[in-house]
Amino acid sequence: MDNLLRLRHEFPSLDHSVHMISHSLGAMPRLARDRLLQFADQWSARSIRAWEEGWWEMPRSVGNLIARIIGAAEGEVVMQPNVSIAQAIVLSCFDWSAPRNHILSEQENFPTNLYLFHALQSDGAKLITVPHEQLLHSIDERTRLVCLSHVLFKSSYIQDVAAITSRAHQMGAMVVADIYQSAGSVPVDVRSWNLDFATGGSVKWLCGGPGAGYLYVRRDLWQSLEPKLTGWMAHRAPFQFDPGPIDYSPDAFRFLHGTPSIPALYAAQSGYELILEAGVDHIRAKSLRQTRLLIDLALERGFRINSPTDDRTRGGVVILDIPEGARITQQLLARDILLDHRPNAGIRIAPHFYTTDDECRLTIEEIAKLAV
Repeated sequence: MDNLLRLRHEFPSLDHSVHMISHSLGAMPRLARDRLLQFADQWSARSIRAWEEGWWEMPRSVGNLIARIIGAAEGEVVMQPNVSIAQAIVLSCFDWSAPRNHILSEQENFPTNLYLFHALQSDGAKLITVPHEQLLHSIDERTRLVCLSHVLFKSSYIQDVAAITSRAHQMGAMVVADIYQSAGSVPVDVRSWNLDFATGGSVKWLCGGPGAGYLYVRRDLWQSLEPKLTGWMAHRAPFQFDPGPIDYSPDAFRFLHGTPSIPALYAAQSGYELILEAGVDHIRAKSLRQTRLLIDLALERGFRINSPTDDRTRGGVVILDIPEGARITQQLLARDILLDHRPNAGIRIAPHFYTTDDECRLTIEEIAKLAV
């Protein structure tokens, strides 16, 4: 018996669609609508008083829910609009004109991160990109920051973040991990990995919707880091409105900037709560079983698999390299079988904890019909 299916009723869209796209957009929890109405009621009834009655603390209080999912402690995660901003805040903590100025990343990193790294070269940084297999052994005495994805978005390959972080620290470098493609489907433990920074968002496996990114910074680093991408919420005493150079908050608020997106934080909480109720270890066990089912069914039909077949290195997505994959994807979307296609990768299929085995079988059957 699949005990996680007890939570399926919490997602209304599953009544009329086969949702195999949680790697890109998680299904909306029923409670998210109620939370958005709660925000509107709070804004209407309490007006400016809502800030001191909870809104001001939401970047941290909502971050505490994420902390429980990724292995951080309370107060160590603050909410951001998206990963681009969270990564930019981390990058702004460093002087890239210093002699030790290399940014090392895998070539398969998500483009939004690579765009930021390329842009920093005008500030003196030198970007080094290598195939992910070479990342660990490419860290050297010139590396300032290693920037990697825990799970690669085009292949669903899981990188050994703990080993890479250990090597980086031995060489005097720091590590920022993008955990967007893993948190909520693959176990993450930022503290046991001794990560310096982690960034992510809520759109995908966390079922939290857009506008609710997050940033983890290792607690012992706080006092030594002064992000240049900053704003009034990062000030030690923001309501003094001091116009001079910023006096950073002593806690994780120092990594904030301007006014947060409060509606997005209201909506996102319901997804986090359901992930915590399901339990990431249970989600991972089901994911491995269902992605194995998808792989077996695909291989029976002669499809090429572009994601790892080894359970130890496979994230939550199965990628099928099929001729005319983009066309097939559009036809499936028209039939309310929701998945996507990426160039040089293939059709990406992502069951989640609310997915039935029959939906996995149906997805492969429909792809096979269209692939003839």
